[in-house]
Amino acid sequence: MRINVVTLFPELIAGWVQSGILKRARDSGIIAITCLSPREYATDIHRSVDDAPYGGGGGMVMMPGPIAQAMDEIDKSGESRQRAHRILLTPQGVPLNQTKVAELAKLPVITLVCGRYQGVDERVRRLVDEEISIGDFVVNGGEIAAISVIEAVSRLIPGVLGNQDSCCGESHTDGLLEYPQYTRPQRFRGMDVPSILLSGNHEQISKWRRIQALKRTRERRPDLFERYRQTEEESRWLRESERDEEK
Repeated sequence: MRINVVTLFPELIAGWVQSGILKRARDSGIIAITCLSPREYATDIHRSVDDAPYGGGGGMVMMPGPIAQAMDEIDKSGESRQRAHRILLTPQGVPLNQTKVAELAKLPVITLVCGRYQGVDERVRRLVDEEISIGDFVVNGGEIAAISVIEAVSRLIPGVLGNQDSCCGESHTDGLLEYPQYTRPQRFRGMDVPSILLSGNHEQISKWRRIQALKRTRERRPDLFERYRQTEEESRWLRESERDEEK
């Protein structure tokens, strides 16, 4: 998979992907991550990429020309010469979730466009395929959002994680939050690992984890729990667990 990032600060992205899992994935050729700055396509001597907004107001707005040129250059220079799926990262976009991450992971090429200043010229929106937000808050630029998308998408690409099973059962992969995890020591500051996890009974452990995932989601994210469609077995497990707790 190839991920392109249009950003005024390529060094922010480059520094992040030069370590850990992403570095190994790039070195092995599983994914390719490249950055391109709109400033390379500025037309004046000062290499300007922003200007004052029409109609007045505070701040500056990124001009459409350099961004559009950068996206076009990416498509022309790509190995497959195919148009990348273009994503504008903006607080006005659709909230990113695991379902969307899985969809993006199936695409061969995506281009992430990072805004800065007061945002991008509205006409840029007509040149992208979708707009994505990583939450209902505002940061200084789209680079943090781009890194979030890269991290989330890349780990679903076969071969990126050492053990692909490690992403199974994680929060949001099936509509629920992840069950509690424990490791050594068995006792820590008076807190013990649940005995079921030490039993060696994998069937019961799996059942316990599912119950905990259901409970945790109901308590912490009732909105997710409402949307989740429980199986008859899961509903029964939950009722039985609650009855046991009341005893």
